[in-house]
Amino acid sequence: MNADRPITLSRSSSPEERQVALKQIYAQVLERQPYNFERKLLAKSEKEFLSGKLGVRHFLHALACSQVYQDNFYFNCSNLKFIELCFKHFLGRAVLDHAEIKVFTDILTKRGYDVVISEILGSEEYRKAFGGFTVPHARTLKFYPSTQNFLQSEIIKHEHVGQHGRIVPTLYWHQLGLDCTGGVCRHPEVDGDYRIVEDSTKANAKPDTVADEIEELLKLLQEDDAKRALHNLSDNQRSLLRNLVGK
Repeated sequence: MNADRPITLSRSSSPEERQVALKQIYAQVLERQPYNFERKLLAKSEKEFLSGKLGVRHFLHALACSQVYQDNFYFNCSNLKFIELCFKHFLGRAVLDHAEIKVFTDILTKRGYDVVISEILGSEEYRKAFGGFTVPHARTLKFYPSTQNFLQSEIIKHEHVGQHGRIVPTLYWHQLGLDCTGGVCRHPEVDGDYRIVEDSTKANAKPDTVADEIEELLKLLQEDDAKRALHNLSDNQRSLLRNLVGK
């Protein structure tokens, strides 16, 4: 089944067509088919959708406000990641910029979870893109403010649960210099075992730095109270002194 192929129902759609649409909705919104225990939680809304009492948009609202969706994409994610995933699942695109994130972050923190869902599903953009009977799908916008936004939408279109991080939004991990491919966010200064590589300046001190340390060390040792000077030496200075004595 192609998750990008638009499916549109009508009031006269057959039960078989609604079953296909239901699977498509789950693939788009949950990024998988529900587990058996989740289906029990969704049973009432699912029955009403399959019988034609609920259209696509109304079923999406029930699904988005369900415990199933919240457990998967809200409670285990940061607010920013949750908003990004809502855009992916219900509008078929990534967030465009920081301003859009700010608007929905304010809605989430000041007006609550349900309002975020209602604002997205009730938006003019959603109405024009999908109407009341088309299953949301990953879409390519005709115009992008920048190539970066196009890149973000391409990344998030193929992003699955556990990939690219559950905390850091896709919009940010590029800017933070992180590589979140595979579900673990790493900094570029990480080796194959995911251990931070020591800075080369620490491993191989520059001559000027060593000279400064020696100069400071000599100044301390020239003081009248040698014992006090030795007591005030740092661990690095003590190590440097041992090396000098050894030579």
